[in-house]
Amino acid sequence: MRGYLSDLGMFVAWLTQSRGDKLRLNRLTKSDLINYREHLIAAKALKPATVNRRLEALRRFCAWARSQKLIKTDVAHELKAIRMMRGYSPVGLVEPEVHMLLRAAGQSGHGLAKRNYALIQLMLQTGLRVGEVAALSITDVQIRGRSGVVRIRQGKEREVPLNATARRALGLYVESHRRMGDADPFFTSARGNRLSTRTIQAVITELARRAKISRVKVSSHTLRHTFALNYLRQNPGKLADLASLLGHGALDSTAIYTRPSREKLAADLEPNSL
Repeated sequence: MRGYLSDLGMFVAWLTQSRGDKLRLNRLTKSDLINYREHLIAAKALKPATVNRRLEALRRFCAWARSQKLIKTDVAHELKAIRMMRGYSPVGLVEPEVHMLLRAAGQSGHGLAKRNYALIQLMLQTGLRVGEVAALSITDVQIRGRSGVVRIRQGKEREVPLNATARRALGLYVESHRRMGDADPFFTSARGNRLSTRTIQAVITELARRAKISRVKVSSHTLRHTFALNYLRQNPGKLADLASLLGHGALDSTAIYTRPSREKLAADLEPNSL
């Protein structure tokens, strides 16, 4: 919240200096925001991640002002972020690979199919870190008919909603698994011990091997990246919301997902090839 207010304060100071008078919301225009974006890029020479973070603050503020009827039009709604040209976007799984991995999980032997399927779906649908998954206890996962939430108590404490896909997978696992007290581990081995981060990583690696996924090396990070990339694809520009779900302390960390992929850059260049 402090960083958000700081970003807004910098914009107000710039606009006041540019116009020579105080900010009046009803006089704010899209051109003001575009000029500010160019100021951050050209005059301030800020990194793309920093520029995009400040633009996201303006989007959220204008959306709030519109909801409060302080402005008639959300002038920041179509304000575009700048491309992250340094480096590439992290690599996630594509849809066919997701299905292959889930199929392999559902075909696990030794009575572990529902556990492994729930484990993979949870990580794909929430983007949790492997350490956060390993630390989950029974009381941290709440599933109701049309809602659900997982509470993260290790590291960045937060609550992450569970969509219908995650709820179904987790519900089937819970029904098939004998439970004890609320403090008992959520994901356990065949012997009833809490799954360690190393064991979860090993499970993911083995499932990826069975699924014959070779395009990318699959790990817990890959599942987290898959969630983040899919989230932004479905919710363009909502970096702050994604940062909250991922437990990032700063938007700069989340902005890596706005970078173009190698495949996207190659596709962009193809029509211009001689």
